[in-house]
Amino acid sequence: MNDLEKYFYGNTGRVIHKWRHYFEVYERHFSRFRGTAVTVVEIGVYKGGSLQMWKNYFGPQAKIYGIDINPRCKAYEEEQIEVVIGRQEDRNFLQSFAESVPQIDIVIDDGGHTMQQQITSYEALFPHIDANGVYLCEDLHTSYWAEFGGGYKNPASFIEYAKNFVDYLNGWHARPAPPTAPQLELAVTDFTRSVHSVHFYSSVVVVEKRPTNTPSDMMTGVE
Repeated sequence: MNDLEKYFYGNTGRVIHKWRHYFEVYERHFSRFRGTAVTVVEIGVYKGGSLQMWKNYFGPQAKIYGIDINPRCKAYEEEQIEVVIGRQEDRNFLQSFAESVPQIDIVIDDGGHTMQQQITSYEALFPHIDANGVYLCEDLHTSYWAEFGGGYKNPASFIEYAKNFVDYLNGWHARPAPPTAPQLELAVTDFTRSVHSVHFYSSVVVVEKRPTNTPSDMMTGVE
């Protein structure tokens, strides 16, 4: 088990609710931030246990923010942990929050899980994440649940929304469509220039930022 799993299974603090396979994903994408002055934002406070888990995992220099609609969650504040009350689907609230924070390195969306909430949160917060930061959206099984606004192949789902990231990542390689085969054009965007990789797991999507330039190829060796 990694350190997050050990903390979770031995947890005697506040309640944490996570799918067990998430801990491998967290470790893979978050471990490089341990012991640094990282700023973590988790949408969805619930019982406050995961905020304590992040504080323990990242260390004494970390600053942890929780976002939740329930004002009672303010009771879960402690040293290094601050809880901000607001609606996840409120774009203005999220943008105002992001502008008030000096830096955001990691965003974890574990909020209300509706399609509107997930897409709005991504669009409002992703541009504010540090150039080498990480955006993680979890519990994406709701993309297949109609009651959350999802459904298999529903274009309004976050999963279908995120599938476009694969194309954006490859914007460098797009060529104009020939006149005989008209199609949608793919171009280099801010996403193309700022994202290093996109990772899909069961019920999780992770976007890792890193400034990128036009890819180049070369050949080495002797024939």
